[in-house]
Amino acid sequence: MHDPDYNLGIGSGRHGKQTADMIAGVEEILLEEGPDCVLTYGDTNSTLAAAIATSKTNAPLGHIEAGLRSFNRSMPEETNRVLTDHASDMLFCPSEVSYKNLVREGIGDRGHIVGDLMVQLLYEMSDDLGIEPLSDFDLHPRDYMLLTMHRQENVDSPIIMERVMSLLCGLDRAVVFPAHPRTMKRLAEHGLLEKVESADNITVIEPQDFLRFSSLERNAEIILTDSGGVQKDAYVFGVPCVTLREETEWSETVNEGWNTLAGTDPERILRAIRDAAPKGSERNAFGGKDVAKHIIAVIEEELN
Repeated sequence: MHDPDYNLGIGSGRHGKQTADMIAGVEEILLEEGPDCVLTYGDTNSTLAAAIATSKTNAPLGHIEAGLRSFNRSMPEETNRVLTDHASDMLFCPSEVSYKNLVREGIGDRGHIVGDLMVQLLYEMSDDLGIEPLSDFDLHPRDYMLLTMHRQENVDSPIIMERVMSLLCGLDRAVVFPAHPRTMKRLAEHGLLEKVESADNITVIEPQDFLRFSSLERNAEIILTDSGGVQKDAYVFGVPCVTLREETEWSETVNEGWNTLAGTDPERILRAIRDAAPKGSERNAFGGKDVAKHIIAVIEEELN
């Protein structure tokens, strides 16, 4: 992909101010460009900002990754998803489950089951996923667990971080931890960074680029995460996943036995690690390699 045509230069900050600044910035671009159609992706604040700005113009709006629901309205992402879906003219659903969520909310007539773009990308890039990252960290396929934690409700809590990290430090399995900068900052503030970095079984590494991180995912024995996207990646790669949350927007991964919702309770996490034994082998809930073509076909039909 080439560099973005526009960069609003908006950094991190409070959700309301960040989103407001993006709405104003996107609106200026839309007025200048006069697009025939606007596409917004996912569930971030920029997703919602694009949806609100577009809704004030005459351009039709398409939401890619529509219909996902964790049913936890305390998550900023859940609010972003719901509002964006209801503001959109075309809703591109990654699965049948996400489409049914739209039907329940009375907007199923705008929904189209097209599959998941990130899944298409993983399939297309699979031949480029080698084991170089494993060699860099002296790892072997299926001989380590991969950990990611970044969600505010987890990393901002000293109690949650202490019990999860104490559990992981005491395991007799290797744990690879690509640590988000914000997570590292919180570990230090909670007085846990030295404990984690000195643990014999935990390897703390810098965040990896897409290909290197995907290689670490595909070759892991088990993945532990509080990320929605990583849950889906694990499902695509056929790696058992333990989710450090009480809910998921990717319920298909749980229903098909590849993902266990363990929260942050040490006993539940240990049990999920011990019992990780996926039931299915198909793993085709999110489409294949023609997702982008399906999206384009819908757009062409709607615009005509």
